[in-house]
Amino acid sequence: MAPDRAYQPFQPARRPGSGPGEAPCYRVLVHRKFHGHWKEMVDRVGLDQAQELWDHLANRPGQKPDTAGSCFLRGKFGRPQGVGWSRTIHYELSSMARVDYQYHDNFTTRPDGDAHPVVAILTISYSSH
Repeated sequence: MAPDRAYQPFQPARRPGSGPGEAPCYRVLVHRKFHGHWKEMVDRVGLDQAQELWDHLANRPGQKPDTAGSCFLRGKFGRPQGVGWSRTIHYELSSMARVDYQYHDNFTTRPDGDAHPVVAILTISYSSH
């Protein structure tokens, strides 16, 4: 029997703690390899920082964060994963927690699908540089 859908490497990343106060502009997805890291986020950095990260990703991923540091990655790791994707952005939650992500303003899973703004969390690291 053929599978009902193709391989999907990204899963929804729920907002830590409670749901957002208003509907997010972007869907936040995390790579399946780092879904466990996402679930540990509150224990590692605290609820306030975890919610601040999610709120930033869900509403303004292309802008500089208010309190955390961010920059574009250089080299091959900074390249977009496809047409329409941003370059990889390196978001520093703390000295021991970093998230790399890309965003797409009109992502579709198939040519005839609905377009949605999406943020894809590519990696989560809990080690120092």
